Amino acid sequence: MQQQLSAEGLKALVNDAHEIHDQEVFRIGDLAKEFGVTLRALRFYEDRGLLEPKRSGSTRLYSLEDRQRLKLILLSKRVGFSLVEIQEILSVHDSKNVTKDSIANILTKFQGQVSVLNEQKLETDRALLELSDAISYLEDMS
Repeated sequence: MQQQLSAEGLKALVNDAHEIHDQEVFRIGDLAKEFGVTLRALRFYEDRGLLEPKRSGSTRLYSLEDRQRLKLILLSKRVGFSLVEIQEILSVHDSKNVTKDSIANILTKFQGQVSVLNEQKLETDRALLELSDAISYLEDMS
């Protein structure tokens, strides 16, 4: 079952980076199934340095921290951040010495993305209205 990630989820990540969970070690298939992503996607995030699971032979073993990082990666991806931006977000998330400047930088990115998404929503609403008008016109013709 795919987990829903939200702003509340991000807040939980920031406030509780070590969420209590039944398991402390996860295999790649466990996380893929839990979050509704492919094994290939997880390997891609690993290749890009976004995830760094431990290995036991050829088996990837993900910690609770890796699981939290994946949640943050997927949230960031879903709201439209690029891989470079996701890496910046993760570096602040991982930092033991978070500065006000780094928080301000991430906050600015988040606020900018809210503006982008709001503009996309307006464009979508306009397109839906135009499509509804076209449907009404065609229904009147038939």
